[in-house]
Amino acid sequence: MNPLTAAQDMLINQFGELGPLLALGCLGILLVAVAVGLILNQPEDPLKKLQRSLSETQSSAPQKDRLRQANRNEQLQKFANFLEPQNEEELSAMELKLRQAGYQSKDAVRLFHFAQFALGLTGLGLGLFYVYGLNADMEYTSQDMILRIAGPAGASYFLPRYWVNRRIDQRKQAITRAFPDALDMMLVCVEAGQSLDQAIVRVGNELRASYPELAEEFEIVAYEMKAGKEKDKVLRDMATRCGVQDVSSFVTVMIQSATFGTSIADALRVYAAEMRDKRVMRAEEAANKLPTKMTLATMGLTVPPLLIILVGPSVEGISNLGKQGTLP
Repeated sequence: MNPLTAAQDMLINQFGELGPLLALGCLGILLVAVAVGLILNQPEDPLKKLQRSLSETQSSAPQKDRLRQANRNEQLQKFANFLEPQNEEELSAMELKLRQAGYQSKDAVRLFHFAQFALGLTGLGLGLFYVYGLNADMEYTSQDMILRIAGPAGASYFLPRYWVNRRIDQRKQAITRAFPDALDMMLVCVEAGQSLDQAIVRVGNELRASYPELAEEFEIVAYEMKAGKEKDKVLRDMATRCGVQDVSSFVTVMIQSATFGTSIADALRVYAAEMRDKRVMRAEEAANKLPTKMTLATMGLTVPPLLIILVGPSVEGISNLGKQGTLP
């Protein structure tokens, strides 16, 4: 017997009439995965590397663009057109979103889109395996089949986006909790005679153990100031990265204080006191929300047992009387 015919008959017996098509689809996905792995692990051609270095040396591109492309993952660089938005606004928005989530790497956008692509293919493979492998003997309608195949693929594809949004919310909450303490420590440093730059560096070092998210932002600010970037621009960039209203207000206060020549210590003292009061108000607001949030849980956990205790004996007595035949 022809081996191909035997293999086709075996697939039809195992997975139904669509067995050969399922096998071809799985083989195609496997070949694509193998090809991507081989391309990623392929060493760069020395001649192309030399040509690229010469073109970068002779290029008239701005220095910041050359620095932006330096030290990037060369394996992901091959798929830059596929793994990065070609629109500059979309790319900047995605970079800002990932930085707000705490991912400061230059390849963060490419890794994010690569994770979406890889997880989407994985979910598609799992859906196909569930339909044609585990439940091959069941008959599905077209709508049920699309739901079981495209559902895991779509959920897996949007999983990185959900994770990033969750990380952004957690990081904003952590920065909001840490900011009043950071302002108090910064006020102590400024009143002790240190400048705002030195106070930011010192506070960042002190907060690294207890509040690593805010300490990381202060560390970035310190590095940018050492690199010679304007202080106003550095502070505004920190407010944009954090995405927290308290930090944005603090940046505005510091810039206005430096512009009008007022004392930074006085501005910090007033704003730190306001942040402490705001933290107390947040705690009181959370405490006032607790009774409302506990209402449904309290009703769900206490009302059914109470009904069982109160009504249970009566129901038992009525059922016993019915069995004895005393009821009309």
